[in-house]
Amino acid sequence: MTLRTTILIMSAFGVISDSILIAFYPQFFQARYGLTSSVHVGAYIAAISIAVMCMLPVWARVNRHVETMHLLVYTQFVAASLCVAAAWAPNVESYWALTLLMFMTKASYLLMFPYLMRLEKPENHSITMGLLSVVIHIGAIFGAAVGGLALQEYGPRFCLWLMAAGDFAQMALCIYLIRRGKVVRVLSASLADRKAVLPKRTAGSLSVLLKLCLLMLLFDFSAYLVRPFFSVYWEATSGIHQQMLTGVVFAIPGMVALVALLIKHRMKRTPRLMEHTLGNLLLGAVGLALQATPSLPLIIIGRCLYGWAMYQVIIKLEVTLFKVSTPDAYARDFSVTNFFQNLGVLLSSFSAGFLVSLVGIPTTFLIAACGMLLVAAIDRGFFGVDRRHAETGELSHAS
Repeated sequence: MTLRTTILIMSAFGVISDSILIAFYPQFFQARYGLTSSVHVGAYIAAISIAVMCMLPVWARVNRHVETMHLLVYTQFVAASLCVAAAWAPNVESYWALTLLMFMTKASYLLMFPYLMRLEKPENHSITMGLLSVVIHIGAIFGAAVGGLALQEYGPRFCLWLMAAGDFAQMALCIYLIRRGKVVRVLSASLADRKAVLPKRTAGSLSVLLKLCLLMLLFDFSAYLVRPFFSVYWEATSGIHQQMLTGVVFAIPGMVALVALLIKHRMKRTPRLMEHTLGNLLLGAVGLALQATPSLPLIIIGRCLYGWAMYQVIIKLEVTLFKVSTPDAYARDFSVTNFFQNLGVLLSSFSAGFLVSLVGIPTTFLIAACGMLLVAAIDRGFFGVDRRHAETGELSHAS
């Protein structure tokens, strides 16, 4: 296997591991510890976001002194061990402590993305991000489906064992790359060079980076506001309490993203309208609103529109990041934008628990749709479409 192929496989294992329980935390906490509070579920998912957003910048600094694959051997082993220990946690307090430490440690696997982009030529960044997106969505689909089946048939503890297996698999692949001599070293052999301060950002690149951070924060808040309780909502609306099916419906946006990628690669020239950020944000808002209806067909259509919008907007924002950054600063800038993305998920998780308890799940979908419209308004109105953006593709309007 080539280095890129192996990293893509590692990414798949990481996403699968993260996706096994993400759609089923309400059912997990009820089955394992007898907790039914929606606020508790929202707080737990928010805590995961805090753990990742605080630790990724730390791992990015450590990564300036330790090669990425060597670092991941140790961090993924620790993360997997903590996950195994969490499977035997006797109470919810110890489960929180062990799993938050696990997520703090496993946050390091996100460094694979800037590492891979650093090895790719700039003209290949869009293709590489597309491949990563495919892997992430396939992993999310598989993880959600397997997680639903495992929770239904084998119980909560088995789900945690599966999560640990994903981390052990990543560790094994890192060892494979190192022993086969396939790791590309990106750190300077000189200690002085490794301690050197990264070059400062220009005013223009800093401005674009801050705008990207704001857009990512607002977009992730709106997109993920409905995620923690969708499985509960679907089962209550449909009357079908089969967690395998619930996992498949939860994964519909990922399936749509795969279709979008296939369409894009089959076309010699992608129509500008297909990738137009404003249009995709509006589609996302419509998709979220449709999911608030009691009609199962409309919910499924809404999931499809939502998935299309998620894929198109996320790819555009991620590609923009690597356009305005430099290879030496990829890990640093990625950790900054990831901080704001996780902040958006954090705020949405906290808000979701309270909103569901106050106004119910359907209204939460409508609030998320309004948030998507706000992102579109800010992107279109406040930032504007100027000549520089159109030429460089620095902002999401460039298509």
